[in-house]
Amino acid sequence: MAKACDRIEWDFLIVVLNSMGFSQKWQTLVHSCISSVSFSVLLNGSPCQKFIPQRGLRQGDPLSPYLFIICAEVFLGILIKAQENKTIHGIKIARRAPSISHLFFADDSLIFCRDSSNDANAIKNILDLYQVSSGQLINLDKSEISFSRNASAERKILFQGWMQIKAVEFFQHT
Repeated sequence: MAKACDRIEWDFLIVVLNSMGFSQKWQTLVHSCISSVSFSVLLNGSPCQKFIPQRGLRQGDPLSPYLFIICAEVFLGILIKAQENKTIHGIKIARRAPSISHLFFADDSLIFCRDSSNDANAIKNILDLYQVSSGQLINLDKSEISFSRNASAERKILFQGWMQIKAVEFFQHT
């Protein structure tokens, strides 16, 4: 995700809290916490007029990582539903093992699928839906795609074109 905490839409977060069963009192408290911040920028050493953000979570606030995880649960739910509906297909590490369609690490995600146009379109639609709903953006500059050794060069080029992400042999840790 690009600037994960800066882009979360407050309305989205409140809807998610509501759908997860958090009480109205808790939702109001969270909204008060995230919307009570103001910023002022120093210009030539002097503070400018304060401004109030309209979205985002405060970095450094102890509550923010938990709120981010709650929002990421929506992304997780969309991926799980797509796998259950067989819209996307994960990978298996053994014949009798369950399919794995994703792994999450903080604001990083690994998504596994077949090299088919159906899976590519489904993943693109999932990412678009989550971005529009949450305000989050996928950081395409830091995104990478890797293929199994069985994928043909033609399929790799086609799939990379659908996803608009650079192809790599091995993932880089940054």
